[in-house]
Amino acid sequence: MLRIWGRTTSSNVQKVLWTATEIGVEFERIDAGGSFGRTNEPAYRAMNPNGLVPTIEDGDFVLWESNTICRYLAAKHHATSLYPSELRQRADVERWQDWGSSVLAPAIFPAFFGLVRTAPGDRDNAAIRASAEKTAAALAIVEARLAGRDFLCGAALTLADMGIAINTYRWYNMDYASVGYQRPEMPALAAWCARLGARPAYREWVMVRLV
Repeated sequence: MLRIWGRTTSSNVQKVLWTATEIGVEFERIDAGGSFGRTNEPAYRAMNPNGLVPTIEDGDFVLWESNTICRYLAAKHHATSLYPSELRQRADVERWQDWGSSVLAPAIFPAFFGLVRTAPGDRDNAAIRASAEKTAAALAIVEARLAGRDFLCGAALTLADMGIAINTYRWYNMDYASVGYQRPEMPALAAWCARLGARPAYREWVMVRLV
C-alpha cells in the first residue's frame, strides 16, 4: 500500500492527499513534520535528505517533492483527466503546478505565518500587508485565466488546480482585516472555489482549520 508521510496541515501534503483521494488510491498516512517531528530522524532523512514533507513510499520506491509526487501518482494510475497524456495539455498543467509553487506559495507564506502561526502581539503587520498585496497580484493572474473556464486548464479539474486551490482557500480564510487589508473582489476565482467545494476530496483535505 502507498505510504504518505506528512501532517495534514501542510499545504504540500494536502496536494498529495487530495490527488490520491481523487484517483482512488488507497494509502496509509503517517504524521510527520511540525509538532510531530520525525523529519530529522536518520531513517526519515535517508528517505528525504531535505527533512521536509511530504515523502511517499510506493513499495520500494521513495519519492519527495509534492508536485512530482502528484504527477507520478496520476501517471501511474492513468488518471489522464487530472494529468493529460497529450504533450501540450500536460505541459500546460505542469506550468500552473510550478507557478503555484514558485510564485503564489512564496507570496502568501509571510501572511500565513504571520496571521496563523504568530501570536498577535508578535506580528509584523506591514509584512503581512505586503504579502497580501503580492498574493492579490498573483491571484489576479488566476482570475484572468479562469475567465470563461471552469478550471485552470479547461472544463475539468487537473493537477494544475490543486496547489493553487489550497493557497486560495487560505487566502479566503485568513483574517486580513485584522491588519487593515481588504481583499479585492475576484468573481471568477470565487466561483472556481465554489466549484471545488462540491468535491468530497477537496472538502476532506483542504477545507480544514488553518493551523
